[in-house]
Amino acid sequence: MKNILTIEDLKLRARRKVPKMFYDYADSGSWEEKTYNSNSDDFNKIKFRQRVGVNVEKRSTSTNFLGQPVSIPLALAPTGLCGMQHRDGEILAAQASEEFGVPFTLSTMSICSIEDVAEKTNKPFWFQLYVMKDKEFISRLLQRAQEAGCNVLQITMDLNILGQRHADVRNGLSAPPKFTLKHIKQIISRPGWALGMLKAKRHFFANVVGHASGVTDNATLWSWIAEQFDAAFSWEDLDWIRNQWNGKILLKGILDPEDADMAVKLGYDGIIVSNHGGRQLDGTISSISALPNIVDRVNNKCEVYMDGGIMSGQDLCKALCLGAKGALIGRAFLYGLGAGGKEGVTKCLEIIKNSLDETIAFLGEKDVNNLNRENIFLENLSTRKF
Repeated sequence: MKNILTIEDLKLRARRKVPKMFYDYADSGSWEEKTYNSNSDDFNKIKFRQRVGVNVEKRSTSTNFLGQPVSIPLALAPTGLCGMQHRDGEILAAQASEEFGVPFTLSTMSICSIEDVAEKTNKPFWFQLYVMKDKEFISRLLQRAQEAGCNVLQITMDLNILGQRHADVRNGLSAPPKFTLKHIKQIISRPGWALGMLKAKRHFFANVVGHASGVTDNATLWSWIAEQFDAAFSWEDLDWIRNQWNGKILLKGILDPEDADMAVKLGYDGIIVSNHGGRQLDGTISSISALPNIVDRVNNKCEVYMDGGIMSGQDLCKALCLGAKGALIGRAFLYGLGAGGKEGVTKCLEIIKNSLDETIAFLGEKDVNNLNRENIFLENLSTRKF
């Protein structure tokens, strides 16, 4: 992809190629977007400690996640509607991440199904679960994921109610899009996207339609979704999920050290420090601000990852310096997907890897596994002890 040097370049190209309703879905947060913006802005409060006169030949960006090797400390986060950024988006993103040597996480609310992705990939991928009221559907979903070879489960902890995202409301977001005049105008203004969608394997939430009781088409799908958010969901509800899953489990959506304590107490394999990309509670702290206290609290009793705001290898490096085992990216790879399909996702990963490799060299380091707080300065980043 000629002249694509940054994630911002991918973003601008995606904006030109993807219909507004789906671009806005990827590029917006809840309410006033204060947390959404702080996820990125707070990385600027961390400054690097540059070192010179150090031999930095033969650098390594590889590590391992939950005992499995990865080429860089990065995974693709679960994101809904991948298949609306580009036709067969989940399949293409999974293929790109597999070839690059990093994990891909399939969302419960994906367009392509678990089976679709498994059919077109060669290695196990991760699966993300929304805990819904329909327990029979959830049990079957977990079974399908394991039958497809998924070896890591991410349980999203912060979606028992849905945060309001003004852009989605104003756009009348749906998948497939409704045939209103507004939506038709958006689609015909993006002819490349539209022609691609004619060849797409799926156009709706394929993990749900035909699998959840009574959900047989798009009309019944959206009414079912509206009823499934479970405000009564609590820590006690996790046991029945764990009893049905044979692999590793990460809890996603941890922002408070006390919740990290609970995850450790209950024996989960890891946590993902995340505020859902600033798409749930607006006004809470950024993921990178929450990370140091949680790392200190967990004290190596489980693996700690972070998600939110990473747009470069330098951002990833800062998260590693603060103690994260690795990070997940959502928006960044969606921009790549919208900009150029599989090639765009690969370009996103290359940009981050190259930036990470260059940065650790300037820090006087050879191995990402050796990064720590001695490599950075913190400026007004929250380090309050709980």
